[in-house]
Order: sequence, then structure tokens, then C-alpha cells
Amino acid sequence: MADDPVHPPAERTDHSPWNLLLLLAVVVPLLTFVYDGAEPRLFGFPLFYWLQLSYVGLTVVATVIVYRMTRRKPGLPTATAQKKERQP
Repeated sequence: MADDPVHPPAERTDHSPWNLLLLLAVVVPLLTFVYDGAEPRLFGFPLFYWLQLSYVGLTVVATVIVYRMTRRKPGLPTATAQKKERQP
């Protein structure tokens, strides 16, 4: 299937500005000064615990947004297929 001229392999490119949103999920938990303390408490939990748990939600939201904005739309030709169509 790799040498199939009708269905060439998809040209993969990960150079989307949406991928920079994933840096948010990596950098924000590294900012230790944000959760350096025990107050305020949420349902009796110190700041560190509930803030770390909220980072999990932040990571999920960022990942879903990047996935939806960068996935290939079905039915659209790949860049390789478009180049082949233009060639005589």
C-alpha cells in the first residue's frame, strides 16, 4: 500500500500554531510561586492540592482544543495528493 500511486502516503506536518497551546499545560504547573502556600482552602483542601487538580483539567482542555483544531478533515485531499494532481 506504500507504493500505491492512487493513494499516496499523507504528508505529515505538525507545524501548527495551535500546538503552542500545549506549552501552557507544561509551563503553568512549573510556576511554583503560584501555589506556594496553604491558603485559600477549597472544601478543606489546601491551595496546592486543588490547584494541582485544576491543572489536570487545564491540560485536558488544552489537549482537546489542539486535537480538534489540528486534526485532518475527512474528504480533503492531502498536500501530496494535491501536488500529484497539478503535475502533468
